[in-house]
Order: sequence, then structure tokens, then C-alpha cells
Amino acid sequence: MPLAARILLRTAHVLLLPAVLIGLYAYSTATSGSYYTPTPGLIADAFAELWFSERLLVDVIPSLIRLLTGFTIAAVTGVCLGVVLGVSKGVRATLEPVLEFLRAIPPPVLIPLMILLVGIDDSMKILVIVSGCVWPVLLNTVEGVRAVDPVLADTARCYGLRTTTRLRVLVLRSASPQIMAGLRLALALAIILMVISEMFASSSGLGFAIVQFQRTFAIPEMWAGMVLLGLVGFALTAVFGLVEGRVLRWYRGLRAANRGE
Repeated sequence: MPLAARILLRTAHVLLLPAVLIGLYAYSTATSGSYYTPTPGLIADAFAELWFSERLLVDVIPSLIRLLTGFTIAAVTGVCLGVVLGVSKGVRATLEPVLEFLRAIPPPVLIPLMILLVGIDDSMKILVIVSGCVWPVLLNTVEGVRAVDPVLADTARCYGLRTTTRLRVLVLRSASPQIMAGLRLALALAIILMVISEMFASSSGLGFAIVQFQRTFAIPEMWAGMVLLGLVGFALTAVFGLVEGRVLRWYRGLRAANRGE
């Protein structure tokens, strides 16, 4: 099949379901006439007016900075601590009860406490994101490190590989499929927690803007904010998929070879 035909077919696969859903929504809103479910045209007009203006710098960019900062801190913390817990049984046995207790606390519940301790600036919002995103990364890293082939680990020791080299070449590479799975979950949580944190004591951000639109009954603008959140999530997931494909290229090649493909 020619390249152009493959691109068109792939584009059709991606856009077909969204087009059908938008069509169904347009039909339902045109017949209902409800003020709270504006037509796609009104939402599109509000979207263009809002997010192609200075609000892009006031609300969207700060939200993305908080999201990416919190996600990065959670990723680094989760991987580092997960490697330690996965390698050392003693450390894992000591810290596991405390970690399980902390993991059971929903991050939104911590927002009032963080406001008292940290304040209402960006630090609070970033900490909320970190407090929720660190767990899928940490738990997946621990399981990935514990699942390293013991034969390969013994072989690395017999060849006298240094600890840092063994961690980089064997442990992290073997655990990378589960680490990337944890990072994918953490990215979805980061978007949710970013919005929640901005709904409390904030003066900027997508979460703040959506709440303000709801309180002032600017319904098309509120829907436009939710559409933008969906597009942001889609774009971040697409970028993460590219990074994941590059990081796990060896793993997918190995699986394909084992299947005889």
C-alpha cells in the first residue's frame, strides 16, 4: 500500500470516532435547546476566543509548567526510591508500612494541609501533583526491579560489573517496561491533580478558569476549557508514546523475535 494511502487510512481511523461523537452531540444539542449543553459551534467560538488570546499565557502555560514540573519530580523520586526498595529487602521491609499508609491518603485531601504548610503559590500545586503521581512510578519500579532475572544478575556479578554499571545496564533496562507503564499512569494522574490543585486558592490555571466559568455561568467557555484539557491530555500522551517507543524499542524487538515475527 502506498505511503499516502496508509497515512489517509491512519488519519481516518483516528478521526472517525471523534467525528461520529461530535455529530451525535451536535444533533442532541440542536434538538434539546438546553443552555447547559451548548452546540459545538458555540464551544468552538468560545475556544477560539479564549485560548488564542492572552489567556494562553495566563492560564495554559502556567498549568503546563506545574504539570511537567510535578511529573518530573515524581518520576525521578519514584524511580530512585523504587530501585532502592527493589534491590534491598531490608529497606523495603522497613519502609513498606509507612509507604502503604501514605499511599492510602488521597492527594486532594492533602490540599488544605499543604496550603497551611506551603502556602497557595505554585509549590503547593506541584506538591499535590507529586504526592499522587509518585506512587504508580514507585510501585511499578519496585516490581520491575524485583523481577530482574536472577541468572543475569549473578552473571553480572561474576563478570565483576560495578554496582552503577549493573544498575544502569541490567536493572534499569530490565525494569524499564514496568517503569514506563508507571510513568504513563502517572501522566494521566498529573493532569487530574493539576486541575484539582488549581481549583483551590488559585488565581490562574486551567482548573481555576473552568471553575470561574462555571460560577459565572459562562457555559460555552467552561466547555471550551474542558475540550482544551482533553486536547492537552491527548498531546501529552502522544508525545509520551513516542518517547516510550524509543526507550522500549529493544523490548518490543525482543518480543517480536520471540514470537517469530
